[in-house]
Amino acid sequence: MQELHDAPLAPLTTFRLGGPAARLLTATTDAEVIAAVREADASGTPLLVVGGGSNLVIGDKGFDGTALRIATKGFELSGTSLELAAGEVWTDAVALTVDAGLAGIECLAGIPGSAGATPIQNVGAYGQEVSSTITEVVAYDRRTRETVTIPNTECAFSYRHSRFKAEPDRFVVLRVRFELEEANGLSAPLKYPETARAMGVEQGDRVPLSAARETVLGLRAGKGMVLDPEDHDTWSAGSFFTNPILGPDAFQDFLGRVHERLGPDVTPPAFPAEDGRTKTSAAWLIDRAGFTKGYGSGPARISTKHTLALTNRGTATTEDLLALAREVVTGVHAAFGVTLVNEPVTVGVSL
Repeated sequence: MQELHDAPLAPLTTFRLGGPAARLLTATTDAEVIAAVREADASGTPLLVVGGGSNLVIGDKGFDGTALRIATKGFELSGTSLELAAGEVWTDAVALTVDAGLAGIECLAGIPGSAGATPIQNVGAYGQEVSSTITEVVAYDRRTRETVTIPNTECAFSYRHSRFKAEPDRFVVLRVRFELEEANGLSAPLKYPETARAMGVEQGDRVPLSAARETVLGLRAGKGMVLDPEDHDTWSAGSFFTNPILGPDAFQDFLGRVHERLGPDVTPPAFPAEDGRTKTSAAWLIDRAGFTKGYGSGPARISTKHTLALTNRGTATTEDLLALAREVVTGVHAAFGVTLVNEPVTVGVSL
């Protein structure tokens, strides 16, 4: 297991921000992961688990503890059942399932990060979420000090949330198991209107798997959501804010503010959510509050391709990024009475 001291963490994140870790361990096997976690817990050392770094905002002072980078490998396909080691590159794994003719995660192509992070965030895009295909998550339970296998029904999946996110200091994901679909080379039914329109088909239609993947990659690239070291619009964490989900009273208040600010004929995006609530679009809120594409004059700005992404233009600090995020949160709340919530995990800092 590789060990470094006073090790830079910024290169391990897609934001390319943050100070160093007092100690950085890189684990390439499940046994090494467990050993590192047990050592940190036994000594009372703060522990930061790092996968692909696509969902991390690390403070400029860094992390005064042990950062554990999970670099495990393993792609095992048996029929329609898939098992991924936590350190597998997610977008590579999606490509392999498409090549194998299996449907279920093809619309999650191009999402940066590692496989182990997908159940934590219940990663989703373009009408698919991993919770619909995950069968089990194998994790190390820091409370019981045992390796446990948690079935889907006990993962408490919801929109961009899970049991693992709710208990961030308890579980370290080791492996993720999926059940995919063999549909004669076709995708799962397309649920997302933008994807269907881009392919010239109707929602609910199936299309060739490779075409679905390529279409999603194209849509994501157009929004700066596919990693490219030469494109500062991709020096981000993707969507920085989750889409707000409002109760009936809060949604009516929101509608009133929209009509007051933008006119009675303006209808904001609205999608049915659980328990009679309504989900609206964070990107729409940000744009209508005056934070358009490319907003900002400093080294941290809103993406020129998508209002939902905050970006490092190359010389930003984490404080620059947070200042922009706070400005957006304050402005959206003042305009519409809705409080945006950051999607990335913050380390040593907060909004």
